[in-house]
Amino acid sequence: MTHVSPSIGPPGPAPVAGLVLAGGAGRRYGGPKALVRRDGRLLVDRAVQVARDGGCAPVVAVLGAAAAEILRQAEFGDAVPVENPDWATGMGSSLRTGLAALHDSAAVAALVLLVDMPGITAEAVRRLVELAAPDALAMAGYGTRRGHPVLLGRAHWPGVAELAVGDVGARPYLRRHAAGLQVVPCDDVADDADLDVPPTAAG
Repeated sequence: MTHVSPSIGPPGPAPVAGLVLAGGAGRRYGGPKALVRRDGRLLVDRAVQVARDGGCAPVVAVLGAAAAEILRQAEFGDAVPVENPDWATGMGSSLRTGLAALHDSAAVAALVLLVDMPGITAEAVRRLVELAAPDALAMAGYGTRRGHPVLLGRAHWPGVAELAVGDVGARPYLRRHAAGLQVVPCDDVADDADLDVPPTAAG
């Protein structure tokens, strides 16, 4: 699959792009989590829909492991699948790939979702999207924890990409800019638990 850039047309005065990271091999899970079905739907389809329903456009899904099979099974609709050829190096490369794909879009910010968190809801996405601005930096809060979704204003994209190395995403950048980071409570509308191992293995 070749690199595909999302369409530029903005849906409103401050468009926010959705960025679904779905490139991992899911070794501990037993296969790519993007291909896992919950309630009859692929997790990647669910994540794309949550981003869309939360107000994101365009929506980009970064694929890696089993990209060809995901493309055969997924129903992306108007979302844009983008392949990360370096997916095996870790999540950082998928984040960089996604931000690069959005370079020519009109988005003022990117809302990052991980494919293996089916408890994230459109309402949680909306709460962060409401803060969108080129200098915005925000993440969801779950009690004392901070997690996804994460909102990255466009002005932060170069810095995030520089520090997203190996199996880490935006966290090094967020730690470095903690003073300007907004935490949005989402524990009343979402759950950021990730699918680490299959239900049978988890007991």
